[in-house]
Amino acid sequence: MKVKQISVFLENKSGRLAKVTEVLGENNINIRALSIADTTDFGILRLIVDNPDQALTALRNAGFTVSTTDVLAVEVDDQPGSLSNAMRALDEQGINIEYLYAFVQKDPQKALVVFRVEQIDDAILTLQKNGVTLMGSDEVYTM
Repeated sequence: MKVKQISVFLENKSGRLAKVTEVLGENNINIRALSIADTTDFGILRLIVDNPDQALTALRNAGFTVSTTDVLAVEVDDQPGSLSNAMRALDEQGINIEYLYAFVQKDPQKALVVFRVEQIDDAILTLQKNGVTLMGSDEVYTM
């Protein structure tokens, strides 16, 4: 139920994000989801890709500072209020969400939300007990 996320430290300079996507493309790695948080001087690019181990190697070989993090991928109905069920369940167990990002799937009735939490195993149990659909890494990587 855990999904590997690639995090790339990027200097806030023109062309750095283009270089990341170029390296991934040259290595036939497909991006499934991405998010970037930036400051004046740098940014952290978070990626879900179809082959995280290969992406990690390719980006390191290209000189980027990269790491992997386990995250959760939760599938919710694409309608108002669906995400709140998962949020409420985690809140009631005192599980803090460090960050999240979302994207739509091929099924227009569903959305996929990527969560980073401190207590990932507790979060998995909590979400499962509350009927929240967690997607496995194979499902996410092959979307």
